[in-house]
Amino acid sequence: MFVAKINVTLKESVLDPQGQTVLRTLHDQGKNSVADLRVGKYIEMKIDAKSQPEAEALAKEICESVLVNQVIETYRLVVEKV
Repeated sequence: MFVAKINVTLKESVLDPQGQTVLRTLHDQGKNSVADLRVGKYIEMKIDAKSQPEAEALAKEICESVLVNQVIETYRLVVEKV
């Protein structure tokens, strides 16, 4: 059994209105040392596979076909044995 840990974020070239809203709120609270903030999503999935390369390949396929809009998002994937 393996666990895939996936961080999805907007590409740097894509505006992040949610991140800008949070940043403005922090600045309104006096936390002006925060210079930039981007919001993303974190996904974990358990994969029943025979090997780590098999689990990684399946996780990558799922990311690229379902979880990530590759036009505007990028992702980081880590697969670990449970």
